[in-house]
Amino acid sequence: MRFPKRAAPPMEDLAALRAEIDRIDAEMHALLIQRGGIIDRLIAVKGTSASGSAFRPGREAAMMRRVAERHRGLLPLDTVEGIWRVIIATFTYVQAPFSVHADISAGDPAMRDSARFHFGFTVPYRPHPTCAAVIEAVAASRGDLGIFRFDPRAAQAPATGTGPGRGPGKGEAWWEGLIGEGRPKVIARLPFIERPAHPAGTPVFVVAKPLDDPAAAHVEACLALIATVEDTNLLHRGGVGQTAWREAAESLHDAFVAQNLSPGGAADLLAMTLFVDAIEAPTP
Repeated sequence: MRFPKRAAPPMEDLAALRAEIDRIDAEMHALLIQRGGIIDRLIAVKGTSASGSAFRPGREAAMMRRVAERHRGLLPLDTVEGIWRVIIATFTYVQAPFSVHADISAGDPAMRDSARFHFGFTVPYRPHPTCAAVIEAVAASRGDLGIFRFDPRAAQAPATGTGPGRGPGKGEAWWEGLIGEGRPKVIARLPFIERPAHPAGTPVFVVAKPLDDPAAAHVEACLALIATVEDTNLLHRGGVGQTAWREAAESLHDAFVAQNLSPGGAADLLAMTLFVDAIEAPTP
């Protein structure tokens, strides 16, 4: 069976399309440079270099969800998410340099893939033999992050040595390294956007030292709750049935921040979280 040959597009059309691609590439580069200029101003306003890590998981999770929701076209979401993660993480690193420490007790490849996908290649990657070692490295740093897998079954298993393949939690009470004022805490779970066949889909927890300003840490926790909790006053009053309820909620959030207002239900959940944390904290 013979198929008719498709006529080659006119050369002038190809040249015009390539010129359009070059124009878009130049505009994207110019926007990255412009973004860098804003980061310079942000550093001056926040004084980030004096306060450790600039990683804010609540804000970044919300940003990644917006990217996924508005994406369309033939470019895979994996690629788009990866590009955005590199941009966000690299500019975060520029604000306040940090390293990512990874527990590779169950193997290095998956952890390295997760670190590179979510934090890019500019951020240094530091492998460690155990989860406890990751926590201690973060505790000794100024603003580094740590990532590790957590298998609840492994946490109950007896010690089986220290060689490769030993899962996080096996034979070590690593969580004790999180106890105490100023000690690292679990602040996020990656990936932010879970889906089948994610290129860095291994679920990992992120640990970091508390922010220098406790109030800032509380605000960050509140923002994370707003970004993820559905049963809040914002949605009750606005209604999840709206066509663009997320955009409306985000606009309302921006207005609240500008006017120093409280977002009701999420603030109540934050207060309860802090209360439980306080009564469970060891008495000095």
